[in-house]
Amino acid sequence: MSEQGTLRAYGLVLTATVSYTTLTFIWFTLPAYLSVIIEEVGLTGTQAGVLAGAVPLTYIPLALFTGVAVDRIGLDYSLAAGLAIFGLAQIGRSLATGFPSLLACTLLIGVGATVITFGLPKLVSVLFPPAKTGFPSSIYLVGAAAGTASAFAVGRPVVGPFLGGWRPLFLWSGVFAVGYAAVWFTAARALSLEEATAVHASGRERSEDASLAPNSIGRDVRTILAHRELRLVVVVGTVYLLVIHGMQGWLPTILEARGLDAGPAGRATSLLIGANVVGILVVPTVADRLEARRGAVMTCGCVIFVGLAGVLAGGIGSVMAAGVVAVGFGVGGLSPLIRAIPPELEGIGARLTGTAVGFVFAVGEIGGFLGPVLIGTLRDLTGSFAPGLLVLAGGAVVAVGAGYAMQDASG
Repeated sequence: MSEQGTLRAYGLVLTATVSYTTLTFIWFTLPAYLSVIIEEVGLTGTQAGVLAGAVPLTYIPLALFTGVAVDRIGLDYSLAAGLAIFGLAQIGRSLATGFPSLLACTLLIGVGATVITFGLPKLVSVLFPPAKTGFPSSIYLVGAAAGTASAFAVGRPVVGPFLGGWRPLFLWSGVFAVGYAAVWFTAARALSLEEATAVHASGRERSEDASLAPNSIGRDVRTILAHRELRLVVVVGTVYLLVIHGMQGWLPTILEARGLDAGPAGRATSLLIGANVVGILVVPTVADRLEARRGAVMTCGCVIFVGLAGVLAGGIGSVMAAGVVAVGFGVGGLSPLIRAIPPELEGIGARLTGTAVGFVFAVGEIGGFLGPVLIGTLRDLTGSFAPGLLVLAGGAVVAVGAGYAMQDASG
């Protein structure tokens, strides 16, 4: 790839990264304002929990089909559509008067979210060679983490009060997303995304029938479902989502139950997110340099296991803090790997990356839903958070085994 082509590729990735940052900011404005919304709208605890989990649940039925659509429609149109969908949904949430309207708009945010989640790996796969996708993947994942952190650190305490509350914040963040859909589409055309895609894909497998015809879609879905290596990536993705959703959802509560004040407990969750970002940046870069992505999967699984052991045994001291950092680093490392491995698999490549990553998340988000649910349910049954954390640790062991099997099969 020429220097000009490399600059254009990174320019497209950076421009698209803003869509992911916008998505996660909008996604987590509801959890950030949940206590206020509960009181103002009159939600029950169950209704609030359903709203908080509505976006991940959307991925389970839609992920595979969204991935198929992204592979066929084109990234200029599909990413713009995703931005417009969750932007309009956020505007709808600003006008919602009760649980049904809030739920409908939140589910619609999930629809747009699936497009962004699978469009970004597709974008990287068509702009960079398979062995060089790790660092570009880290860029948009850091952007996603920045959006999440901003919703809590800036959206709730700064921007929301400045605008006049959660409804104006929802309204204007939605307007920004809709406006950015036009910005992305214009930039994709100006930076010749379609031309870059065609040039990069030449010499690599391309579909002779990349249409939305049922026989074409059916063939590609069968290819994905039958791919042994991809099924192992699905296992790793399920563990990643199990651990990250479980820890993000329950860590502050776990630490408060151990006697830590709410402020420090919340900062411990920020520590988890910070370590997650470091893992996102470091692990794929090192793995690409050493050509050892499957070894990196095994290493991350081991680090997560050790970290969870520290959280289990560390009370509220330094051992616990080190454990939180280790878990964050480990799951941060897995995050870009589950997106970067599918394009290099034989029979998948850039052409089917959207479908493949969609399959990973369609199944994996079951783990994302079960992580916090199992911790809470086992806490109710046993009176302790330890059983739930042990389940997460068991998942880390499974990830190590899946990484070993991938290495065994692929060399």
